[in-house]
Amino acid sequence: MALDIVIMAAGKGTRMKSSLPKVLHRLAGRSLLQHVLHTAGTLQADRIITITGHGAEQVETAVQAPHLTFVRQMPQLGTGHAVQQAVPALHDDGTTLILNGDVPLIRAETARALVEACGGTRLALLTIDLADATGYGRIVREGDAVRAIVEHKDASPAQRAIREVYTGMMAVPTALLKRWLSQLKNDNVQGEYYLTDIVAMAVADGVPVVAAQPAAEVEVLGVNSPVQLAELERLHQRALAVQFMDAGVRLADPARFDVRGSLSCGADVEIDVNCVFEGDVSLGDNVRIGANCVIRNARIAAGAVIHPFTHIDGEALGVKVGAGALIGPFARLRPGADLGDEVHIGNFVEVKNSTLAKGAKANHLAYLGDATVGERVNYGAGSITANYDGANKHRTVIEADVHVGSNCVLVAPVTLGAGATIGGGSTITKDVGAGNLAVARGKQVSLEGWARPVKQKK
Repeated sequence: MALDIVIMAAGKGTRMKSSLPKVLHRLAGRSLLQHVLHTAGTLQADRIITITGHGAEQVETAVQAPHLTFVRQMPQLGTGHAVQQAVPALHDDGTTLILNGDVPLIRAETARALVEACGGTRLALLTIDLADATGYGRIVREGDAVRAIVEHKDASPAQRAIREVYTGMMAVPTALLKRWLSQLKNDNVQGEYYLTDIVAMAVADGVPVVAAQPAAEVEVLGVNSPVQLAELERLHQRALAVQFMDAGVRLADPARFDVRGSLSCGADVEIDVNCVFEGDVSLGDNVRIGANCVIRNARIAAGAVIHPFTHIDGEALGVKVGAGALIGPFARLRPGADLGDEVHIGNFVEVKNSTLAKGAKANHLAYLGDATVGERVNYGAGSITANYDGANKHRTVIEADVHVGSNCVLVAPVTLGAGATIGGGSTITKDVGAGNLAVARGKQVSLEGWARPVKQKK
């Protein structure tokens, strides 16, 4: 039996007070619509159809993928009108699952249960009981049987007292959905075509209307304002924090913890407050993350310590930190930084597109860009690789056991042979042989009896 998924993503989101279409606002690092599409992608649907409207081109560009079909709702004349636009893209039979692009945390298990409740023959609604049902369509029952959904703005005082509400998601036999959509009318307060009117049509046709409910309220919470977005972000992050703590991760404060992508943790991982994990991050056994770190697209091996205020951003190339390495505080690792075991990167050191072998150290105020650094190298404070000539990048090779003094400039391309020593304050423009001492600086001059100028009085 065919399964089509229709995702409603045409709304403007006026209360967001933003030029960005509502479904593109971000929750946990991904747009609201991307969350829904990710869930839909796990359901093995035959077709996924996204209905766009406000900011359609921007939305379609942001989430385009080979398996997606887009249809546009222009103008926006209600939820029923929106689904009418998807009718030509639907199969003739099977089941259609309707999801909302601004309800990001619906679980795949809940969506599957809704499809199963439909069974290809029933109209299945996803409902929930809310303490405050303001703004939601109310579920009207006769006994246990669902008879109608009444929109909040059209509901009587007695109907507004009902706590069971419609979440905006349903599963419908596709052939029946097409027929009912063709019969919709807009004789209501808003002059819109309500998808919920098909419930009354199902009742009139003798089609059973059933309800399924999610495991948690957070699954069906929508976003209509910045306040709601922030509240949902904290609910989601708290749930993630609990999952990690249940798996053994020690979080100093679960309320100050943010995952905006994918995070995997080994055993005995400790994470201090105000840490943000973006993209794809993995932490090995016994890794410790200090306070106020931002880590994106990185692999951090067992026993490494990331001291406070460190910024790791792997972008597309990624960052690797070896076992037992010590990074920070106030360090910056950029794309292509590949640090071996027991490497030390200290305060205000920046590493980009460079490989550091086991035991190499750059402890203070330094820059390593486009460099290959051997084992046990000691890279002095204030030293940099001058890797850019204004047009092209060049590589610096520092072989094992080299000692680079403070305030040195290594002008690439240049190679420092194994065991070489670079005197402090040197600007190195030529290769240095293994074991050699290289000093390249102006001769010191001392003038006896020299008098410092004195400011003249006016």
